Amino acid sequence: MTGVRGERPGKGPGAGEQDSVKSGDARLAELFEEHRGRLRAVAYRMLGSLEEAEDAVQESWVRFAAAGVNGVQNLGGWLTTIVTRVCLNVLRAKAARPETLAGPRVPDPVLSPADGPTPEQEALLADSVGLAMLVVLDTLTPAERVAFVLHDVFDVPFGEIAPMLGRTPEASRQLASRARQRVRTAGTHEPDSTLAAQRAVIDAFFGAARAGDLATLVELLDPDVVLRTDGFVAGSALLRGADTVARATLGGAHPQAEFRPVVVNGVAGVLITLRGRPAGLMAFTIVAGRITAVDGITDPHRLRRLVAEQGLLDAPDQPGAPDQP
Repeated sequence: MTGVRGERPGKGPGAGEQDSVKSGDARLAELFEEHRGRLRAVAYRMLGSLEEAEDAVQESWVRFAAAGVNGVQNLGGWLTTIVTRVCLNVLRAKAARPETLAGPRVPDPVLSPADGPTPEQEALLADSVGLAMLVVLDTLTPAERVAFVLHDVFDVPFGEIAPMLGRTPEASRQLASRARQRVRTAGTHEPDSTLAAQRAVIDAFFGAARAGDLATLVELLDPDVVLRTDGFVAGSALLRGADTVARATLGGAHPQAEFRPVVVNGVAGVLITLRGRPAGLMAFTIVAGRITAVDGITDPHRLRRLVAEQGLLDAPDQPGAPDQP
């Protein structure tokens, strides 16, 4: 039987060596945990999926634990490089096998109770990027997304971004510039500053929907409003224009629906339930008192997972789909 390099055949490390190994592993784990929140935030913006972000962070830990810290002068930068390379691989794999959807994918939201996010969620949402922004980021190439997220969201210099992408700093700057232009063209804007102001508009919106008041709904919507939904039976949907979105809202209203205020990626949203079961999630982007974008999730399996994982409702006892509106 051949022994491991540096050991005598048939024998493992002695007690002192074992203690040293354990101590080293514990120190690496402690260092990694200090940066986990930032790494999750980077991965979430890169991938738009909470589950994939967690997987990317875990893969980063595996790589970090194998490589160690010898010669590393900037640990935060080194860990950001690791998680970025992991995410870049995921993005490139997706680009090579694009999903065939009827409309845009609505990214995973970070859900919080109406009174605001927990400290862990606040760390994930630092320099918050709303769902509308994440939808736009999904349209970028992997390299554009990495350059934009690292530079514009996390202030990483192009000199550090370039080696991750295998580009020059100037080429990385151009990638971020193209991405920035795409974001501007998509018309994403900073939402109204307070949750209370956003909530007042949402309450008026649902009040008008319950009353069947088309005129008020249209008035509350920006003329160029966009409604995106992951869909369920009919697939994804993309609707544009105040009148179109208002009529779709009236057509989809359910008299027994209950609306629970939540915070979605740092802005006001609504969890829709029927007889206590999650039936839909709506995130609103509100600018200057009008709704400019609505992002909805109604797929029962995805919705149930998101709600249960983030602790907003007790998970149903049975795994069957929730009642539909």
